[in-house]
Amino acid sequence: MTDVITRTDPRPEIPVVPAKGGAKDRWVRRAPLLPALIFAIVVTQVPFLVTIYLSTLDWNALRPGERAFVGLKNYVTVFQDSRLQSALLNTVLLTAGAVIFSMILGLALAILLDRKFFGRGVVRTMLITPFLVMPIAAALLWKHALYNPAYGLINGIFGGSTDWVSSYPKAAVIATLVWQWTPFMMLILLAGLQSQSEDILEAARVDGAGAWKIFTHMTLPHMRQYLELGALLGSIYLVNTFDAVFTITQGGPGQATTNLPYEIYLTTFRKFEYGEASAAGVVVVVMTIIVATFALRVISSLFRMEESR
Repeated sequence: MTDVITRTDPRPEIPVVPAKGGAKDRWVRRAPLLPALIFAIVVTQVPFLVTIYLSTLDWNALRPGERAFVGLKNYVTVFQDSRLQSALLNTVLLTAGAVIFSMILGLALAILLDRKFFGRGVVRTMLITPFLVMPIAAALLWKHALYNPAYGLINGIFGGSTDWVSSYPKAAVIATLVWQWTPFMMLILLAGLQSQSEDILEAARVDGAGAWKIFTHMTLPHMRQYLELGALLGSIYLVNTFDAVFTITQGGPGQATTNLPYEIYLTTFRKFEYGEASAAGVVVVVMTIIVATFALRVISSLFRMEESR
């Protein structure tokens, strides 16, 4: 006699929910976004592809009939040219200096604005104002109103007739950029400070932790991702700085402040080497994309952190 054992699966059956709509419905929902997508491709990607094509040509505007395909020769020139190497070093120094000092000042101002005091809204509005000034206007303001050796505000306060632009060209450009970008860093870091849990801070105070220990052991670790985000976004924008260099120093004295965007301008409109300038432009774009990739990762991690709360 054979015993028949019937096994039943205790797990309940999960109903299968059919997908709402097919491919046609999904395309109908995405259709309103197509004009914006097409516009973005035409405005950004098509010129970039043309630039890549031009970077493979030996093309000097002074010899319009002697255009020839040279492959990657222009890229080799970009990395071997002493002027472009100097411009790359200046780009790193100007960008790093402006980002570091604006981050430090931005953090100090964010800590100030995180406290409640009378007139905080007015102070916050005034501190944001430099970021709203057009870059070329900010550069002209600093060049003539502050740095001018005859009637500049700095010499008027401290005395003397120092030509700040000629004597300290890098510092002059960095100070202008720091003044303009500190509000941007301040807003990002202020958002990070205000996202910190007040209950945790209050518990630390009750346990006897001082202000410095709370700042170094709790606030700074919490602010790490916001600091990274500010540094990455600031680097993306500041690596393309042209207005301050062109207006204040013209890349000089010598090549003291000639960065990559200004060197590309000189290569295009002074040397008329369109192929070489295009190759340098592609290098700058690739560097920016690398930094932007890290910025996007930081932003996505911030979103995941907010969702987990």
